Amino acid sequence: MKPPPEPAPLESGGAGPSDSRILHVDMDAFYASVAVRDAPELRGRPVIVGGGNRGVVLSATYEARAFGVRSAMPMARARGLCPTAVVVPADHGRYREVSRAIMDVFRDVTPLVAPISLDEAFLDVGGGRRLFGTPVDIARAIRGRIATEQGLTCSVGVAPSMFVAKIASARCKPDSLLVVPPDEVLAFLHPLPTAALWGVGPRTEQALTRLGIRTIGDIARTPADTLRRALGAGAGGHLHALAHGRDDRRVEPDGVDVSVGAEETFSADLADPERLARELLRLSGRVAARLRARGQAARNISIKVRHADFSTVTRARTLAEPTDVTWVIYRTAGELFDELRATSRPLVRLLGVRAARLSAAGRTSHQLAFDERPSGWAEVDRATDGARRRFGEESVRPASLLPDRPPRPAPPREWGPGRV
Repeated sequence: MKPPPEPAPLESGGAGPSDSRILHVDMDAFYASVAVRDAPELRGRPVIVGGGNRGVVLSATYEARAFGVRSAMPMARARGLCPTAVVVPADHGRYREVSRAIMDVFRDVTPLVAPISLDEAFLDVGGGRRLFGTPVDIARAIRGRIATEQGLTCSVGVAPSMFVAKIASARCKPDSLLVVPPDEVLAFLHPLPTAALWGVGPRTEQALTRLGIRTIGDIARTPADTLRRALGAGAGGHLHALAHGRDDRRVEPDGVDVSVGAEETFSADLADPERLARELLRLSGRVAARLRARGQAARNISIKVRHADFSTVTRARTLAEPTDVTWVIYRTAGELFDELRATSRPLVRLLGVRAARLSAAGRTSHQLAFDERPSGWAEVDRATDGARRRFGEESVRPASLLPDRPPRPAPPREWGPGRV
């Protein structure tokens, strides 16, 4: 895999690139690149990371992408597009290990690092000029270290704001660097399609197209009130601001792991509510156990549902306080799933639960309700964790997850420490 030569960074403009202090670093085809690096005989060949005919593509080398293979594509379709591809299974433990090493490189430059996944992060390098040079110098140094120490490539966008830096890194892939000075932000943004903006998915893009809006420049020239009527007050105002280059968010460090999740692709599509409820409970338990193992708690719980036609829907809810308790996560996931099932397709191909907005588990205190016991499900979880450490992962499970136990776990209104 020989990437194209690196284009010259965009360094023109009166303000100069040194005023673009935000970096977005995005690893190139991360999972697939790690697989090729660890198995050099695969270099130059089309490689797909995924598995099974019912799974989806997690990552693909650029040789495979030349055949039309893309992330999240059904594996059966990917194999049809590229029959000569080498398919390798995912190794999530390995990806986390490499990700930690990459994030350490970032933190050697600045403490202001905000990972948004294992393979990408925002950095604010404004405070590093005296030690490391301009943001462009820092971006080049980071790319060099990752190539030397990890044998991997990355693309870096350098800009005055987070969303412009992210767009810049996407526009210079693979293995390159693009700098957008402050006084060239609008010239950079306005020719781009609306889908390049953060927050413009297929439905929003369709709504914009119906208005004759096809580029970011078109959004900027459209009255804000028109966008609000078409997209809603929040989304319309947000996109109008972005189209004018306005983004006041700061890079806020939030630890290496920004979320913890678990998902399952079923061997056959599921429609049975009882079976789906048990799967939600199983996934919630895995997420909660991982949170407790890391000493973290989550404020936001989300579910991911992929239907038989491969359409994928997510729903999320922010809790009143962070939690690492299995039944709180399951109750929230169950409520989200019930709301979704009321309006969505019946057959489910994949189900996932994710916990985000993480913090240290002991950082917040719990305010007890009037009739609430000071302990309960948290005690159950601690006892379960201890038993599993001693006797194995499958030694303790909720009764509803035991074989030949079809009843659905108790609905949220009946849950409580007395119903184990």
